[in-house]
Amino acid sequence: MNKQLLFVKRPKGEADASTWSLVTNPVPEIEEGQILVKQHYVSLDPAMRGWMNEGKSYIAPMEIGSVMRAGSVGQVVVSKNPKFEVGQFVAGTGGVQQYAVTDGKGFYQVDPQLAPLPMYIGTLGMPGMTAYFGITEVAKLKEGETVLVSGAAGAVGSIVGQIAKIKGCQVIGIAGGPKKCKYVVEQLGFDACIDYKNENVATRFKEECPKGVDIYFDNVGGEILDIALTRLRRHARIVICGAISQYNNKTNIKGPSNYLSLLVNRASMTGMVVFDYADRYKEGAQILGGWLAQGKLKSREDVYKGIEKFPETFNRLFTGDKMGKLVLKVIDN
Repeated sequence: MNKQLLFVKRPKGEADASTWSLVTNPVPEIEEGQILVKQHYVSLDPAMRGWMNEGKSYIAPMEIGSVMRAGSVGQVVVSKNPKFEVGQFVAGTGGVQQYAVTDGKGFYQVDPQLAPLPMYIGTLGMPGMTAYFGITEVAKLKEGETVLVSGAAGAVGSIVGQIAKIKGCQVIGIAGGPKKCKYVVEQLGFDACIDYKNENVATRFKEECPKGVDIYFDNVGGEILDIALTRLRRHARIVICGAISQYNNKTNIKGPSNYLSLLVNRASMTGMVVFDYADRYKEGAQILGGWLAQGKLKSREDVYKGIEKFPETFNRLFTGDKMGKLVLKVIDN
């Protein structure tokens, strides 16, 4: 049997248990050209909250009654597709379910001997690709620059900051709470970390970035983005990767009021979507994998168990009650 989490109601504000329905159906038969994947882990990402909304976005909104969209990693158990063999492990977008049927499009083979499976939906998956291409291609990182990263203890921000350190930059993180800030500095190697929950962010920005920042990699939006705009250097670049502080708003998203700083400093603010770099994922994974093997890059996955626990685990993204990449194990054994 196949446990599946169906998306049944568009949330207004924070998603809750009524947003989804857990059902059990027979494992489907596959047709020619398809594979059946027994899923081990699914990825929980802030972007999933945006996929639930109606309206135009970089990806089609989820349809009511469909399996909740999510990245996943698992093992091929039946194959009628010559590109995949039974026993192979694959990653792709299999959704929140224990078994996924797919024609293989968007799925690729992974090796659990080289890295733990959860890492393929974390540092070696979409979050890692977001960090790598966001900081190197969109931000156009240069050695010696000062880089500010929000969501620094999260799946994307933690990798962004470490890449910037590898590339010889000064890196300041922003995270919530002393435990996360200590992790960012002592474990990930950032030069400093600002605790937005317990410190005056504007004051700490001035202390840690007295000459301003060359790059601000934004994962949170809202007030922190607005304050960061006041600390830009000439020709600074802001990367808009996400706005987790705004995703559960019941009112309009709060935009920046200090945007004229872009004009004054001849700076730029650019949105990024990782799917634009899909044809280069292999390149990104090879580089990140090399740094992991050399001990230059650290990866942390926060793994929870049980497809039934999806709603409460998902909301850890927004309460901040997690560290690193949030992953849910969905198989029962």
